[in-house]
Amino acid sequence: MITFRYDKTLDGLLTAVFDAYSRRTFPDVLLGTDDDVPLFAGEIHTVMSDTEKSTRVWNGLERKASQGFCDMLLHVWLSELPGADELLLKYIVKTFADVAGATMNHADDDVRRIRQIALKVSRERLHVIQFVRFQKAADGIYFAPAAPLYNVLPLTIPHFCDRFADQMWLAYDIRRRYGYFYDMKKAVEVTLENDENLLDGKLDESIMAEDEKLFQQAWKDYTKALTIKERLNPRLQRQNMPARFWKYMPEKNR
Repeated sequence: MITFRYDKTLDGLLTAVFDAYSRRTFPDVLLGTDDDVPLFAGEIHTVMSDTEKSTRVWNGLERKASQGFCDMLLHVWLSELPGADELLLKYIVKTFADVAGATMNHADDDVRRIRQIALKVSRERLHVIQFVRFQKAADGIYFAPAAPLYNVLPLTIPHFCDRFADQMWLAYDIRRRYGYFYDMKKAVEVTLENDENLLDGKLDESIMAEDEKLFQQAWKDYTKALTIKERLNPRLQRQNMPARFWKYMPEKNR
């Protein structure tokens, strides 16, 4: 059994593909550098991430498959699901080998699984865009917390940059503890040394802008006034607005 160990990054995975073709040996198992090696692992190869190699592999994918399908591969990677990296490696090898028109073969199990996972990730991206709420801090920066099931925050940033181009904001993934800060020019990935006071998804009133407090109360009063108790349908509401987002929405915390 051939085992490849890599750093669990996308660059590392694509470098693993490059190494597999260079060595003409393809892994049966992919492990992180800190994962325990199985007792009967056999041959072990440690992949050293190389941007030049990973770029060559990605460019090759774009030539062999459509941009839409490459986007799906990125969605699958961001799913962070167990075994997603092995699924991607298998599919990438099939794509380069053009096995039965791999990118278009909907009967292929790997293609079907990739499409299913990519669809779930795409839906979660849309949920974040729909249900995220920005809170204004006293320094004028808007804070948008989220804890998506999948690592979709990078997929939402182009929308937020376009939609809120005239504001400084921080979109923050509370589950993965990183985010993107936008300074009205570009968005850059950031991690906060001390984010403990942000993990509940709400700005402390001591650092919240005064007009934000008024706005949140006005929004709560507005949604309360529109609510018709006799027509409440909690089941349908949860179906259209997943309950995991409610804690970050002022109108759901009345």
